[in-house]
Amino acid sequence: MSSTLTVDVLIPVFRPGKQLGQLLERLYAQSCPIRKVILMNTEKKYFPEGLEQRYKNLEIHHLTKEEFDHGGTRDAGIRMSEADIVVCMTQDALPENTSLLSVLLEAFADPKVGAAYARQLPKKDCSEVERYTRRFNYPEESRVKSEEDISELGIKTFFCSNVCAAWRRDTYLRLGGFEKKTIFNEDMIYAGRLIQKGGKIAYCADAKVIHSHNYSAVQQFRRYFDLAVSQMMHPEVFGGVRSESEGMRLVMKSIRHCMKIGRPWLIFTVITQNAGKLLGYRLGRQYQKLPQKMILLCTMNRSFWQEGSR
Repeated sequence: MSSTLTVDVLIPVFRPGKQLGQLLERLYAQSCPIRKVILMNTEKKYFPEGLEQRYKNLEIHHLTKEEFDHGGTRDAGIRMSEADIVVCMTQDALPENTSLLSVLLEAFADPKVGAAYARQLPKKDCSEVERYTRRFNYPEESRVKSEEDISELGIKTFFCSNVCAAWRRDTYLRLGGFEKKTIFNEDMIYAGRLIQKGGKIAYCADAKVIHSHNYSAVQQFRRYFDLAVSQMMHPEVFGGVRSESEGMRLVMKSIRHCMKIGRPWLIFTVITQNAGKLLGYRLGRQYQKLPQKMILLCTMNRSFWQEGSR
């Protein structure tokens, strides 16, 4: 069935560098043919000239910085597509091999699968602690998640990352798609609704992209502040679903990993990184009680708040 599905790739871009060219080269080398690649570019003046001539079936749409939204921009791009499956990617994720798309499409042989996401492998410069976190969040075993898994997995049932995720377009349109205005986390908000409507999410461990960040504790604080805000803004999806137990499990397993590899000094990094996550998350859950100035100090997405989105 997967061979009969058509696929488009959607990538929001901002001030793209050489890595965008590398990404396009690897996409056009995929064993699965791509119908078209849609780039949603923010700020036309920073976009490299002549890209359309170098790559066939490349569609570029320019936005202003004010028009960009994590959910709204991707939603607009998906609605421009006519493919069966739309794969959302970020400009800093690179396919590990030529079978990325074909493996993702195989998951849609099950008609209840409305989304499939790839395994994220660490970059060469990835820190040891983040490298282990990648293995924890993106294990070697594939899994299909449904509503039945909520009692076991909690909020991780809804986990699905637009770093590289494929969406069944007709289901996406039927369920209303991504939030048109969101601080971020548009992928999990929609994935949660998909699960609640009886759909399934496939984690495809054999579909691999290279993607990682060496965030500081402060950056983790801000990222998890925004994550909590997104969840609090959508209690219809996240309300009543346990969310913090996985974080504690990661901390304990990371500490054991540092001891096992003979680098116990890395435990300090584990503790500070996860303290930043926990503090940011707890504060984000209380965002409605915080003054605007404090929110602007905590968030990674200042423009979201400056436009009066509370």
